[in-house]
Amino acid sequence: MLASFDVSRDMSRNDLAVNETDWWRGAVLYQIYPRSFLDSNGDGVGDLDGIIEKLPYVAELGVDGIWISPFFTSPMRDYGYDIADFRGVDPIFGTLDDFDALIRRAHELELKVIIDQVYSHTSDQHPWFMQSRSTATGKYTDWYVWAAPRADGSPPNNWQSVFSGPAWTWNTARQQYYLHNFLPEQPDLNLHCPEVQNAIIEVMRFWLDRGVDGVRLDAVPFYMHDPQLRDNPDCSEGTKTKPVHYQQQEYNFGRPETEILLKRIRSVLDEYGDRFSVAEVGDGQSFELTCRYADGCEHLHTAYNFFFLESSALSPALVKEAVRGWKAASKYAWPTWAFSNHDRPRVLTRWGGISGTQELAQLLNVLLLSLYGTVFIYQGEELGLNQADVPYSKLRDPEAIANWPITCGRDGTRTPMPWNRDAMHCGFSSAEPWLPLDARHANLAVDEQARDPSSKLSVTRRFLRFRRNHPALIQGEIEFLDAPDPVLAFMRTHQRAHMLCVFNVGPESVSWDLPRSGVWELLAGSSVRGRAISQKAILAPHGWLVAQRRAAECFQSPTGDQ
Repeated sequence: MLASFDVSRDMSRNDLAVNETDWWRGAVLYQIYPRSFLDSNGDGVGDLDGIIEKLPYVAELGVDGIWISPFFTSPMRDYGYDIADFRGVDPIFGTLDDFDALIRRAHELELKVIIDQVYSHTSDQHPWFMQSRSTATGKYTDWYVWAAPRADGSPPNNWQSVFSGPAWTWNTARQQYYLHNFLPEQPDLNLHCPEVQNAIIEVMRFWLDRGVDGVRLDAVPFYMHDPQLRDNPDCSEGTKTKPVHYQQQEYNFGRPETEILLKRIRSVLDEYGDRFSVAEVGDGQSFELTCRYADGCEHLHTAYNFFFLESSALSPALVKEAVRGWKAASKYAWPTWAFSNHDRPRVLTRWGGISGTQELAQLLNVLLLSLYGTVFIYQGEELGLNQADVPYSKLRDPEAIANWPITCGRDGTRTPMPWNRDAMHCGFSSAEPWLPLDARHANLAVDEQARDPSSKLSVTRRFLRFRRNHPALIQGEIEFLDAPDPVLAFMRTHQRAHMLCVFNVGPESVSWDLPRSGVWELLAGSSVRGRAISQKAILAPHGWLVAQRRAAECFQSPTGDQ
């Protein structure tokens, strides 16, 4: 049984912004992986028209905007993150006119549009690289990272790629190696080169001029490399499943020169007034590095790292470590959080195992939306999707294939959205999808959950609306309260509003004594009834509640009863 939600006010998405240019502070952005969202033309692959068709669904969720993963021209060796034309839309997704239509429709629905920008590397089919690799002279000679072999013919240093194997590939025409921190088909741009920086700045201007509201900058720590090409030192800590784990990426990751380029990127964004930037920092441990990129003034507006995305278990200590780690690293940088994305297993399976309950799925959504910072929700998280089971014969992800069976890769989190339980391929496509749907996802389809007021989708919708009506959950500071495991409790405070958020992250019922510094009125929660709560809260397995010190104006139950 779900408790009531205070939705007596219905503020617009912009009512709570500090000012027009700060709309992103505390915003909720919904990540769309285009290949797997909705196929509008029956080829088995999602597309821009499919996104346009479902934008009303996204708006109804109550989020502030969308982040669209790459849709640019690409040979799809890494499914869009290997770009052959930064200014083109790949025909599998549509056209530039389709993208312009998407922008118009999103803005009509008061949704911001954030797009991926991949500046660390290109496809090996990009005209820049095709010219650079053909000769050691000419305009594009230094646009990529080229180096002579060692005396024995081996690569110039010991750097390893993220996916598998050395980060260097030999090119016969130039008699040199080129650097690729990811696939060999993704050569690294030489961002030390002023002409390359100018080129990517013009790419960003192209999309800003088309009306995008911001950019998500992929793989930012890989922007710069050590010009001396020094060997990375050995690494003796952590789990090792790939060669890259055996070294500290000191000389090809997180280089200080990156911050100079970020300042330049930020100065261009500031010319456009209210545009937004967020860095992806593919490092689950370094809040210091993440905050350096996200000071909100000279560098980017915010950044997120993989702290939650690479954590294997949820605990109160984990959440405290994340928030306190960020605050310790910077007093000024604004945080951004994500529990799932297209690169890591879905959080319900990662933190709940194969038997992760739907009560846990609901708690995870509410917890993420209650944290201090900006939030990314990955498509399907509002439905409580678990990690899909993709057999080896159906794998598409090059990382999964290269590292099988130690890692199952990223395909299990990229399977198509289930829209209609009883439709062919759950309404995603009239053709066989590019990745198979997991049979378990059919009962979690959008149409099935939309009919149920107690479903994950319905609760997430109501909580997002509830959140918009309470500035403390958007802009408020966060303070953790003493509570025994498995209870996580914190206060969100904004001006005179004090919101108490309590989560039982364990599988058994627990009780917890509420703070005695006020009379608490229940505003939202699971497995609790009524408007008021006593000094002792009883939380069901994976139960949660949100309360405040002042009386609520209106309470509406999931069934509409007062």
